[in-house]
Amino acid sequence: MTRGHVLILGGARSGKTGLGERMAMRAGAKPAYLATAEALDGEMRDRVEMHQRQRQGRFATIEEPLELTREIVKAARSHDVILVDCLTLWITNLLGANRDVAAAVEDLVVTLAQINTARVILISNEVGLGIVPENALARSFRDLAGSAHQRLAEICADVYLVVAGLPMTLKGGEPAEGDEGNGVHEA
Repeated sequence: MTRGHVLILGGARSGKTGLGERMAMRAGAKPAYLATAEALDGEMRDRVEMHQRQRQGRFATIEEPLELTREIVKAARSHDVILVDCLTLWITNLLGANRDVAAAVEDLVVTLAQINTARVILISNEVGLGIVPENALARSFRDLAGSAHQRLAEICADVYLVVAGLPMTLKGGEPAEGDEGNGVHEA
């Protein structure tokens, strides 16, 4: 039985993935890294390759841009912790494929509530802290991501917000040892 799932939110380059990787390495002996990014151009291919080199065999890597829930279920059969990076890319991929994002998120929520053989650590960009986007697609994306975060925060045992590399506890326990940041923890 796991201690429950984790949701880590933060801005771009905030340190959320690093926190998630450290938590995953401490949480289990057989961690999986479920990547939702698609390398559609040279810059993104370089970025994906860099991240893979940085992980250097510490994780089994699974790449899946759309069928996230299915892959989490499969990974939970052979891994004790699954790091999902990242939900906002997954939402972007779903929008691009004209999928029903709300239904996919609800399917993920229901599935996560049933998984107790592996701890799932979800990474996502918090995009609702800035200005209101000027175009309808961007506003829709922001709204869908915000709704997904709220639903997932309901079922996750621990929720963190990472700012400038410093994790703040929003729900649940303290960050894992070595991830205390500046000691600021809000309930």
